[in-house]
Amino acid sequence: MPNQQQVAPDSRPTERSTDPYDALLLLSFGGPERPEDVVPFLENVTRGRGIPRERLEAVGEHYFLFGGRSPINDQNRALIAAIEKDLAEHGLDLPVYWGNRNWDPYLADTVEQMARDGVRRVLCLATSAYSSWSSCRQYRDNLEAALGAVPEGLVAPEIDKVGAYFDHPGFVTANTDGVLAALADLPDEVRDAARLVFVTHSIPISMSESSGPPADRPEGGAYVAQHLEVAATVAAQVAAATGVERPHELVYCSRSGAPHVPWLEPDVNDRLEELAGEGTAAVVLVPVGFVSDHMEVVYDLDTEALATAERLGLPARRAASAGTHPAFVAAIRDLLLARASRERTLTPVPRDHCPLGCCTAGRG
Repeated sequence: MPNQQQVAPDSRPTERSTDPYDALLLLSFGGPERPEDVVPFLENVTRGRGIPRERLEAVGEHYFLFGGRSPINDQNRALIAAIEKDLAEHGLDLPVYWGNRNWDPYLADTVEQMARDGVRRVLCLATSAYSSWSSCRQYRDNLEAALGAVPEGLVAPEIDKVGAYFDHPGFVTANTDGVLAALADLPDEVRDAARLVFVTHSIPISMSESSGPPADRPEGGAYVAQHLEVAATVAAQVAAATGVERPHELVYCSRSGAPHVPWLEPDVNDRLEELAGEGTAAVVLVPVGFVSDHMEVVYDLDTEALATAERLGLPARRAASAGTHPAFVAAIRDLLLARASRERTLTPVPRDHCPLGCCTAGRG
């Protein structure tokens, strides 16, 4: 295992205060924790889309393969514990709350609890590092709804949300270390020729094209551009660490929705078929679009994609996601302190504020 890279020590000793924030909120997607939760959870996820129950039950088979339990909640618990430990070690006394979009602990309940606890201003970090309607603006809408649901007589806290953090050095370092460990696990004879296949969640093309601020959208939208940027950075760091430049690319997983609606491609399994046909020596699957190893990783990659690679005779390894990597945990502290400092000095944070028309849902 390669040594984990460490983020640079904090260089702002005069900016150690978390004021004006008196709490940190981890906002996530949520997931079932027992078999009887699976279909109700999927009903929450798809509410308003008219998806029949039998289709939800079919999708639920992915969860039943793992005992009806998604790994995401346990991973969030581990991340919260790591954040709390890191904050305490750096002399920062700040409570960490947790709320989900689709399952217990529900965001509305958490926001109400913060109000009852007397919390007045909160910094919120969502477990998604990129810009799009589903990964950013929908969470903002969830926060607005939760604040509106605070019972009369309680003072709802003010909540600021951290913007896209895909390019934070700590997030990049965590993904780089995951690739280095996966490469080290490949057979010696194919390691240097391995291709880095970065993977993220597919979304409708219309949603992708409308991601990011309207004035700053490159071709393909911010969602694709941000993934390509971090993939290139990780690939460059891996090359610097190993002395070998490897080809890399971005592919997608977890497509859902109506077949006639175009989504981002290529699918990871389709691309593995093509790479095997082209004589690729080996691949490392890098779940750069995911903060932790939740269902889209353990099923779509560990179960389906690795099975596809094995069938094709293509040596493949899956890199770890950021998870509780020390560099990523330190990045969360850095994001907190940097935002707190800017709020105290009234310094604008452009990427932390969505302008009108930013990350609309598109036609998907």
